[in-house]
Amino acid sequence: MSEITVKHISEDEIQEKGIRSWSTWSCDKSEFPWEYSERESCYILEGQVDVTTESGETVSFGPGDFVVFPQGLKCTWNVKQAVYKHFLFG
Repeated sequence: MSEITVKHISEDEIQEKGIRSWSTWSCDKSEFPWEYSERESCYILEGQVDVTTESGETVSFGPGDFVVFPQGLKCTWNVKQAVYKHFLFG
């Protein structure tokens, strides 16, 4: 079972969760390690990303994907195309 969950959500779900009012973050094409000190939910607006966990699992996501990263996850982000997302911690 994946440590990271990825799914498409409807416009209704986007509105229910208040995603458009969440903070935004962007990153150009790059690769970097990351550790989640708390749970993060995000909605991808632009770009393409592969995230590889310490266990070797690679998860890919892009525009329209709703992604949840669990607290404590250690991974490497490979931003293949500049990414722009809404995000919420906790």
